[in-house]
Amino acid sequence: MHVAIVGAGIGGLAAAVRLASSGVAVTVVEAAGQPGGKLRETEIAGRMVDVGPTVFTLRDVFDDVFACAGERLDDHLTLHRCETIARHVFADGAVLDLFADAERSQAAITALSGERSAGEYESFCARAKSVCETLSPIFMRAERPSGPLGLVARAGPKGLPAIMRIGAETTLWKSLSAQFSDPRLAQLFGRYATYNGSSPFLAPATLMLIAHVEKSGVWLVEGGMMRLAESLAGLAERSGASLRYGVPVASIAVRGGAVGGVTLAGGETIAADVVLANCDAGALAAGLLGKAVQTAVDPPLEREDRSLSALTVALEAPTDGMELLRHNVFFSADYAREFDEILTRRRLPSDPTVYVCASDRDDCGRLSSESARRGRERLFLIINAPADGDETDFGKEEVERCVTAAFSRLRASGLRVEGPDFRQIRLSTPSDFARRFPATGGALYGRASHGSTASFRRPGARTKLAGLYLCGGSAHPGAGLPMAALSGKIAAEAILADRASTSRSRREAMPGGMWTRFRQMVGML
Repeated sequence: MHVAIVGAGIGGLAAAVRLASSGVAVTVVEAAGQPGGKLRETEIAGRMVDVGPTVFTLRDVFDDVFACAGERLDDHLTLHRCETIARHVFADGAVLDLFADAERSQAAITALSGERSAGEYESFCARAKSVCETLSPIFMRAERPSGPLGLVARAGPKGLPAIMRIGAETTLWKSLSAQFSDPRLAQLFGRYATYNGSSPFLAPATLMLIAHVEKSGVWLVEGGMMRLAESLAGLAERSGASLRYGVPVASIAVRGGAVGGVTLAGGETIAADVVLANCDAGALAAGLLGKAVQTAVDPPLEREDRSLSALTVALEAPTDGMELLRHNVFFSADYAREFDEILTRRRLPSDPTVYVCASDRDDCGRLSSESARRGRERLFLIINAPADGDETDFGKEEVERCVTAAFSRLRASGLRVEGPDFRQIRLSTPSDFARRFPATGGALYGRASHGSTASFRRPGARTKLAGLYLCGGSAHPGAGLPMAALSGKIAAEAILADRASTSRSRREAMPGGMWTRFRQMVGML
């Protein structure tokens, strides 16, 4: 069996490692000149800075990828566990650091808001842990359930009480508002909905599990996040996979009701028994990989079903007034208004919440010797934005107005950053992301998790076409580096299971058309 993987994102690389380690012939074709997908870096003032995902969690997922190939992650990637998860700065100027150590976090919350809030936080952590431990084995790390009833069936009679407590029928914001007497803490933990591109006012309370994921461990990747992609690509090659860069795929070939390989933009055809599409499912649905596979997945998402996009800013500048940590969040004064502007009025926010990754600082705020010598540090800012990049031209005036508002938010919160000098900074808008990831409108996380059943509507690994599979952030179990890696694992396991199943069927099949119909059935499971 030969598997062609379209895209060298984290999901595609994780799948390539597992398949190649199982003895399957694997070819990965990537349009860009390097691996990583949404993991990217750009040059600022002669230095590289991460301009994609910046938070590394659930390292056991990546430990497992290396282990399945007989290697150790620590032999190829240097990780430093954070003592401080992030610094949070509220509109009133208050600052709250959260720590991996729950007692330190409780002490910080007590200092911010009193013992009552600390007790509420302790109760919240217990709830978040329960939700995570309930959903991890039967949802996050498993094939997509058929729906809520399928999830209940997986939980079984003993797990039913826990399923009933996960909070799927109420929004995260309502749950947090009832949990915390201090609205600032509701705003802080409501932000976790944006980790998968959703609004806390529309997403289910189950997303509180992200708080437990971060509390369980955040790591800094020495040398930048791109080293993760490079290490996975190297592992895939050592496992026997062939990786080709700079080769866009024009179409996926279909022969006899099943995939037959991929045709590259240059005209070359790579024959394959299986194609694993590590791209946004919307690209398939829009016919960007050929009309023959267009109906293998559900139609493209409607605008209101898309996840958030972003306006990002990368720069090097002096900072003053407040000590940054690696991960920092500066909250807007009115969270409800911010999301109303983004999702209802479909515009860039006038007073945005700003995430700042200070690339040259560690989790304790220590500045690298190079940046101390230069007197300038590398910063990467992320601002939530509507995924309308295919319909709206987020032009120079609107973008600069939002960036100026973001810097005003930083100054109002006590952080002074030189600039912005629009001639020096690197910007990415929803329009840019829409061009980079076609058929998404710039949505960075696939389908938004709005409503209690949205997560069940993400595509699974298997499609309606025999031999065509999906992985990546738009597929189950969702967006984010560890989720993308898990999607690759789920897809690889589905491919291997179907291979074993069809091999047994081939030995027993009678001559005629039974084999073709069986493959079609397998692809629809």
